[in-house]
Amino acid sequence: MQAKFERRMKKIFAGLALAACIVWAGAARAQDVQGWWVDGSGKAGIFIAPCGGQLCGKIEWLRVPLDKAGKPKTDIHNNDPALRPRLLCGLQILGNFTPGDDGRWRGGWIYDPESGNTYKSVMHVGDDGKLHVRGFIGITLIGRSTVWSKPATPLTPCTG
Repeated sequence: MQAKFERRMKKIFAGLALAACIVWAGAARAQDVQGWWVDGSGKAGIFIAPCGGQLCGKIEWLRVPLDKAGKPKTDIHNNDPALRPRLLCGLQILGNFTPGDDGRWRGGWIYDPESGNTYKSVMHVGDDGKLHVRGFIGITLIGRSTVWSKPATPLTPCTG
């Protein structure tokens, strides 16, 4: 009877340990990715949030939101002329990110409004607390990385 009880307790503890590991791994994957980030240039604030079971990011703050004519900035470098009138504020520039087992977000894409190009992308929060974002063509070796930081002061959204 004692042996049966001990086996049952081992199964319960093993199940609890597995559940704790799953919760911890999920928290590690999503650690500090959601919320506000300022891009490497300091020109834009991107808000990352869940969308359809994945993570997406939109430009929600611009240091200089108006063009030289005093009008809201638009997506003037887009390769599709029909999309060039889109406002930069509120523009989705990240999408389709899902968590990987290694703490990185994978399978996503990033749009660069300064070039008008879209790239495959991966991202992760580094030990430095910053968001390391890599856009690439084909494989991650052929690409460019940027580092985003949490804003030092609260940002005021330029949309809504």
